[in-house]
Formats: sequence, structure tokens, C-alpha cells
Amino acid sequence: MVEHRIEFNFKARYFTIGEPSDAIEHLWIVCHGHGHLAQYFIKRFEALNDGKHLIIAPEGLNRYYLEGFTGRVGATWMTKEDRLTDIENYLQFLSSVLNQVKKQVKNKVKITLFGFSQGAATISRFATQTEVEFERLILWAGIFPPDLPPLQAPERLKGKDIYWVYGEEDPYLSAGVMEEQQGIADQLKVKPEVISFNGAHELNDQVLLKFKD
Repeated sequence: MVEHRIEFNFKARYFTIGEPSDAIEHLWIVCHGHGHLAQYFIKRFEALNDGKHLIIAPEGLNRYYLEGFTGRVGATWMTKEDRLTDIENYLQFLSSVLNQVKKQVKNKVKITLFGFSQGAATISRFATQTEVEFERLILWAGIFPPDLPPLQAPERLKGKDIYWVYGEEDPYLSAGVMEEQQGIADQLKVKPEVISFNGAHELNDQVLLKFKD
């Protein structure tokens, strides 16, 4: 058995809140968690829709039925199977989306990279393994992946505003996960500002609004 690779054109989708224009001052690219769809995930950012914010929600390239063979559908950014190819594909996808949208707004916009749950690992790789320009990185209910490039990642994150946000009742963030996040942050030579709130594995409008400016 011999494995082969092929490249071909691939169509994917993303959703936006806000209208691209010269009035836009803040550009957010937000990556959803495992099993979400971007069209629903992006609605949680409606609180930022003030004419100055443009929210971009790309959708994971792999979709599947959440239960059985019919019904609700979710998307994921990657699995353990052929993971490096999945990572390469979504990094190219995110770069293409952001480059396309940036052409529609003025150059001096503040770019925020936001990842929720599995999307935190996705957006972390985007921040450190591409040439994307950004000012702020927000990891919400998720952590840095442990396999970020040890030399490139600290340099890419140097001088950036980095936040780690989580609900105090989040069942996925055990003491072990919290320790892992701290250990990875130490290796990356960054000190994220930590923000917690009374909640579980979810977004919170009040906390989200703290990042509006």
C-alpha cells in the first residue's frame, strides 16, 4: 500500500457580522469549537456589532453528523488522522479569508485573533505558524497546543496582547489542563492576562464586551 497526495481547488465558507468599510477599526477572526458551525457561533459576537467592528467566522473544513447518520451537523478543524495535512489546509484557509477581507477595509485596523475551545489551538497555530499580522490573541475555554514551534512561536507572540479566558465551572478545564496551559505559556515566554467568569464551557457577553476597544 502506498499513500499519495494531490492538490486541487477547494471551496469553503465563512460568515461575517458587520459591513466592510473605511469605518471599520477592529477586525476579529474567530474560530469555533469542535462540533460547532460558524453560522451559529458567530451570533455570539453580535454584542460587538457597532459599525466599527467586523467579525469573521471561518468554518472548520471537516463536517460531520453529530449523532448517527442524520440530523444536526457540526464541523471540526482537525482530528488525529492525517493531522498535519489538516493543519496545513486550515492555515492556508484562514490566511486566504483574512487576506480577502482585509482588502475591503482600511489598512490600520486592529486585528484580534480569537479561538474558542478547539478553536484556541487552531488560532494559536494561525498566530505562530503564518505571517499574519495581529495585535491581540484571545484563547477562550481552550489552551495553547503543546506542539507550537519552539523557536518561531515565542518570536511571533512577543509584544502581543494575549488573554486566556475561561468559565470557573468549565468541566473541560481540569487542574491538569490548567497546569498544562501554564507550562506551555512558560515555554513560549508569554504571560497571558487571565480572565475568569461565573460560567461553564461557554461565551459570556459581559466579558466579551471588555474587549470591545
